[in-house]
Amino acid sequence: MAPRPRKRFAQHWLRSEKALQQIVLAAELSGGKALLRPEAETESAVGRKGDRVLEIGPGTGLLTQRLLRLAETVVAVEIDRDLTQLLRQELGDVENFLLIEADFLSLDLAAALADFPAFQAPNKVVANIPYNITGPILEKLLGTITQPNPTPFDSLVLLVQKEVAERLCAAPGRKAFGALSVRVQYLAECEWIGLVPAKAFQPPPKVDSAVVRLKPRKFLPAAQQPRHMDQLVRLGFASRRKMLRNNLKGLLNAEADSGEGESIPETLQRLGLNPQARAEELGVGDWVALSNDLLARGKTAQMPPEVG
Repeated sequence: MAPRPRKRFAQHWLRSEKALQQIVLAAELSGGKALLRPEAETESAVGRKGDRVLEIGPGTGLLTQRLLRLAETVVAVEIDRDLTQLLRQELGDVENFLLIEADFLSLDLAAALADFPAFQAPNKVVANIPYNITGPILEKLLGTITQPNPTPFDSLVLLVQKEVAERLCAAPGRKAFGALSVRVQYLAECEWIGLVPAKAFQPPPKVDSAVVRLKPRKFLPAAQQPRHMDQLVRLGFASRRKMLRNNLKGLLNAEADSGEGESIPETLQRLGLNPQARAEELGVGDWVALSNDLLARGKTAQMPPEVG
């Protein structure tokens, strides 16, 4: 019998077979298509053999069992002692399964795997992330604009709160597009996979969830000074209702008013952008271009309070 979910760890057990299949297929593991057609061991499936999965928060192991059938190895990191006991009972004899009892946020994964050569260097992440630590987990996996993590992962398939998923994957101009969108999309490509309703969990959370797939960029956008770009993004999104010309007016407008330089709208227009634009209308490439242009003229953004 599975332990009762703990509020302390924001636990909700995923019970929907449809959602479980959705996550496994999104991970694109060897034989992934065979989950829907067991008899179909396709050429494309055979060509993807060798995936090594890191699962964060395996819970009761329902998703873990499906991953084990399709991946070369699965390393599961679980903080809850009761759950680790259950997982050892259920899966402890499975040869391609390794369980680590630890807090992922403080775990040195490479050190933890040092004595397990067969499980080293996982190349894909699958995780049902507790809502309250989504940001820290994303930062540990991807890094930040100012300190990118040279991640070894080909993809991250994450089950997160629907609102967070919308922000991660939003395109410029959409209501959900914000500073978080820019920061994550600077580091990875994000794809919306599908909605997972609250009723798919036991106990059901108060909000819906969604599956997203992040593919870390092998080559990051060419921001000359990533820290400056990060500060510029924070400044731009500090007041979402305002146009950039107002949020960034302290950078150039004093010079422009004195006739010694161009204004923010003139700068935006010269870069091929809408001079009346708001922050959410600029994509990652636009922020890179604006940051590099301002730096070239010696204009630096000052760090405002954190915004999302």
